[in-house]
Amino acid sequence: MSEQVERTPENGASLSPSGALPPDSQADLHIVLGRNLRRLRTRRGHSLERLARQSGVSRAMLGQIETGKSVPTISVLWKIANALDVPFAQLLEGETSRGPCILRGSDAKLLSSNSGKFISRALFPFEGSRTVEFYELRIAPLHRETAEAHAPGTRENLFVAKGVIEIAVGSDKPMTLAEGDAALFEADAPHVYRNLVTSEAVLYLVMTYAERVS
Repeated sequence: MSEQVERTPENGASLSPSGALPPDSQADLHIVLGRNLRRLRTRRGHSLERLARQSGVSRAMLGQIETGKSVPTISVLWKIANALDVPFAQLLEGETSRGPCILRGSDAKLLSSNSGKFISRALFPFEGSRTVEFYELRIAPLHRETAEAHAPGTRENLFVAKGVIEIAVGSDKPMTLAEGDAALFEADAPHVYRNLVTSEAVLYLVMTYAERVS
């Protein structure tokens, strides 16, 4: 990789469990994310300063993302997506193509938390507009991950493929899900995923956004 991703408390690096993404995949992610963020920001008439105020992400970090110098954590991307009022994947979408699409595991674009203990892999191509997204989530042993509230009308449908997890949504009573269990909930409130066991948990997530009126 020709350029090291700068690690800061705000961005972290997007790493695979083995320590790094495939070089071409990581480079593509930098470029695509920066291009889309600049396009969406300017389309809404936002300066970097204004978007920083609305998202809670520093102007410096937004500038680094737009210029392809760093890939932020999942949490930071959610803050930006919510401030721009766009689906998460719209920040990462590439050129639209036709026909069948194969997503090779070796080319996966992974996003992680600062600690690297919560990893998300998109199981759909980052292209075109969509209201439904499909992800694989991996949570390290006994790790607790907090997710900010998503846009109003957003729903999460989770399936536990491996492990035992607890999900707490807003002030609701926490739900415990074992292998083979699934849950559907409104994700427009802060929610917490917690791995209850000493082995990695693997989940599959379908994220559904409310239809946006033009």
